Amino acid sequence: MNYSIEGGTLPAVLIRLEPGEAIISQAGGRTWSRGSILTETKALGGLGKSIGRMFSGESLFMSRYTAQGLAEVAFSSSFPGRIVARELGAGESVICQKSAFLCASAGIDQSIFFQKKLGVGFFGGEGFIMQRITGPGIVFMELDGYCQEYDLAPGEELICDTGVLAIMDDSCQMDIKRVKGVKNILFGGEGLFDTVVTGPGKVYLQTMTISKLAKLLSPFMPNKS
Repeated sequence: MNYSIEGGTLPAVLIRLEPGEAIISQAGGRTWSRGSILTETKALGGLGKSIGRMFSGESLFMSRYTAQGLAEVAFSSSFPGRIVARELGAGESVICQKSAFLCASAGIDQSIFFQKKLGVGFFGGEGFIMQRITGPGIVFMELDGYCQEYDLAPGEELICDTGVLAIMDDSCQMDIKRVKGVKNILFGGEGLFDTVVTGPGKVYLQTMTISKLAKLLSPFMPNKS
């Protein structure tokens, strides 16, 4: 399997498949294809995992695209940003925001990741449910806006606005920290809580979430009432 990510800020991943190779995505996730490809829609992993995918922002059913000869299949991002490719070893996992999953090789497993800390679930910007993606295989994930990557050392902390954290290794820990100072809370414009990610592990941050864009555009939307 070979691939290339094209398109700049409106990216698509073009995946070239050898005969018999397969790629999975949300139902109807493919943008275009070339060559002979068998498309199957299934509840991969059984009913339990399928329902779990729904809670993590994905579709109940998955599409599996299997090459019948040399073929190409493409998947495009749903929002201006970046597509991240990550090769995962057997048992290696990443935790990502809802709806980050774009497509993956057939060996990848998706499951729910529950936030056990109430504060993180309520105020961390991602809610109580995120996605856990486990190898072996390669997974393609979409982020909103520009993506900044960090490799955190053991015990190293990264503080960011809520909703900015998009992907982290499952070796990282996520928590929240209350902003200090009354003036900072009332007039600082940063909100009441920050998200704190502690290493070791790799972290991917995004600059422009859909919710942030909606907030910026809302003053310019016509009032229909």
